[in-house]
Amino acid sequence: MDLHIFEVFSIIGTIAFAMSGAFVAMEEEYDILGVLVLGLVTAFGGGVIRNVLIGVPVTTLWSQGSLIMLALISVAVAFVLPLKWISHWKRTEALFDAIGLAAFAIQGGLYAANMGHPISAVIVAAVLTGIGGGIIRDLLAGRKPLVLRDEIYAVWAMAAGFAIGMGWFTTNIGLLICFVTVVFFRMCSVHYKWKLPRRSLTPSENVNLKPENLLPQHAPSVIQGTLSKGE
Repeated sequence: MDLHIFEVFSIIGTIAFAMSGAFVAMEEEYDILGVLVLGLVTAFGGGVIRNVLIGVPVTTLWSQGSLIMLALISVAVAFVLPLKWISHWKRTEALFDAIGLAAFAIQGGLYAANMGHPISAVIVAAVLTGIGGGIIRDLLAGRKPLVLRDEIYAVWAMAAGFAIGMGWFTTNIGLLICFVTVVFFRMCSVHYKWKLPRRSLTPSENVNLKPENLLPQHAPSVIQGTLSKGE
């Protein structure tokens, strides 16, 4: 199966994820080594986890020398970019992130499908390849993984894996349609702020237990009057 078009998307995704990791590291004020580590982890972490779960030798990572070099260059560029350019990148980051998510999710699903794994493994491979690097990045940066609590993100990788596992997209045209669909719905979820249902275990009554809420409503005037008499 000729997948050259997705090699292009992989390049775009690698650049986007490597720079994303670098920017997060700089936001946390990491040194150059931390920036390098987070950039590489974001770009390749998901693929490494996927390989472990579906039985692909982890050492296949070292056969991607050109992508590793590209990620290193991307991290270096991110480190020296002017702040104004970084601010511009942050405004378009969601689009590049969506492209990387779609490309890597489809490739992860294809890896598992071509090895004859069941559809459950195909979905897991797609999700881990698409979001695994971002989760590791956030954990190393001491953040809650945004992909699990922000706008709908992982669901689109799951959908791509399900479609591939079902054999709905087997040609380059079909895979391209799948890619565009994932990017489209990811951007829709960003624009319209779609979110999955959530439930907080923090009782709403606790809001009324804040110190400022324990004083009677007339307390400020009483205190103010006391201070006036003291003067």
